[in-house]
Amino acid sequence: MNRHGICVAGNLIVDISYPVSAFPSPGQLVTILDDKTMTVGGLACNVGIDLAMLDRRMPVQILGCQGDDPEGRLILEEFGRHPNIETDGIITRGQTSYTLVMNDASTRERTFFQFRGANAAFDGSDIPWEKIKAKIFHAGYILLMDGLDEPDPEYGTRMARMLCQAKAQGMLTSVDVVSEASDRFRHIVPPALKYTDYCVINEYEAGKTAGIPLRNEEGRLLDDQIPAALKILKEMGVSRWAAIHAPEGAWGLDEKNALVSLPSLKLPRGYVKGTTGAGDAFCAGVLYGAHQGMPLMDALRLGTATAAASLGAGDANSGVLPAPKALAFYREMGGE
Repeated sequence: MNRHGICVAGNLIVDISYPVSAFPSPGQLVTILDDKTMTVGGLACNVGIDLAMLDRRMPVQILGCQGDDPEGRLILEEFGRHPNIETDGIITRGQTSYTLVMNDASTRERTFFQFRGANAAFDGSDIPWEKIKAKIFHAGYILLMDGLDEPDPEYGTRMARMLCQAKAQGMLTSVDVVSEASDRFRHIVPPALKYTDYCVINEYEAGKTAGIPLRNEEGRLLDDQIPAALKILKEMGVSRWAAIHAPEGAWGLDEKNALVSLPSLKLPRGYVKGTTGAGDAFCAGVLYGAHQGMPLMDALRLGTATAAASLGAGDANSGVLPAPKALAFYREMGGE
């Protein structure tokens, strides 16, 4: 089979955001300052839409579970804005996952309340493999998909089993992880890495998975530790690219274990309108680079450009540019 395009499997979420005057202590009441807003989120929504916007000619297939409810219909409506996104692989089951986001107007901090919903039911057992024509199979988030995080007696986790099945179909595989505050990383992430070609995660997720702190107690990035963390990710099974992104820059080990890195762009004052989905935008850029046969350095450059462009909009996707325009923006912002 001549495989083409990218299949994205994982979280389908609606973010319901409320601007509040302050975040209350238990028993207190605060004022909601304006009407709520509803936007799509999660790996399958964010990365899927970003990929469709990077190249409107490249097919993007979506896999996951959502409900037949207003939130689920919103997700399908957003996907429907992109003719190159195929949603036949979405299973209707239960209630669509949503996250209540409380935006504190006084501190600019956000607090999240997450309802797993239908996402928890997706375990990879219902995938119509014969209908997936993609070149790359991207899945996640590990630690936020209860069904895929479940133990598997043969592969370690259901996620690992699903990735192995994707590879058996002739696809390259990719994973992402959620930045959970827990000690589950060393138990749940490594089984999946045994069947992963591309691993693109942030510095917190990489440090927790590798068991190497990548920031000190003051929050300073320990960039001298990043090569060791990348090496451990490769030793855990990542066969092609292991990449780490952070606000300060991007680093990676390629298929020959050569280390590459580049700094983040210096964006103009006032450019950043929101950071939601920036990590997914970076991942989408790197995956598109892999799909197009770019070397890792060029893919990191496109990932950096895509993430930076996304920061110019308040939501996760509307700032994303087609790949050639993203790279032109990268050069305009001083990238080399």
